[in-house]
Amino acid sequence: MPELLDETSSIESTTVGIYRTAATVKGGRRFSFGALVVVGDRQGRVGIGYAKANQVPQAIEKAQKEGRRKMRGFALQDRTIPHLSLGRFGACSVRLIPASPGTGVIAGAAVRAVLEMAGIKDCLTKCYGSNNPKNTVKATLEAMAKLRTRESIQRLRGVDLPPTAVEESIERGKAFFAATPVGEKAQAPVNTVTEDRRGRRGPGRRPPRQQPMQGGEGGGDSAPAPAASPS
Repeated sequence: MPELLDETSSIESTTVGIYRTAATVKGGRRFSFGALVVVGDRQGRVGIGYAKANQVPQAIEKAQKEGRRKMRGFALQDRTIPHLSLGRFGACSVRLIPASPGTGVIAGAAVRAVLEMAGIKDCLTKCYGSNNPKNTVKATLEAMAKLRTRESIQRLRGVDLPPTAVEESIERGKAFFAATPVGEKAQAPVNTVTEDRRGRRGPGRRPPRQQPMQGGEGGGDSAPAPAASPS
């Protein structure tokens, strides 16, 4: 669960993992703990910290201080990332894919911690190779370091670029949410292929069996009347 470190700058931290190591000495075992922490302000700045101590709270506090010192800014596009990016560290590879508004962060615990602390709310991710949280977090930061916005590319190249597909998707998503009244759910598409529980029939379905009618208005389906007995 995120922990608020500084109210003035809105810096938060989340603990990704706690690691315990033991050293065998003459009197027995001596334990030490390591903490991996991600620190960010949810506005594009994020950093990671790893520290060790004899107790868990002290290790987390030292890691938070290291994470605040290593915070740096990354390029974002509204609630998502400007383009697809791939980062590698060791045997781990992380792919970040931009998503339309309302998708959410689809990622594991380590990658999700970095993206949420950076302020990303719509993103798809995929991890390849090792799933070590330390390597995964560093690979995610490397992928985010490769992000560039359209404005920065225009300044570097001195040309005018058209809006990207990600920007168009964001505009369509904003228009959709603006057209939907507050408190109402979007209407689901009508299912015209399969049969729902109300009895409507789609193509390829067998029509329901007709029950024989009882009474005089059944025509050929009605039961024959009994013959009259001779007097």
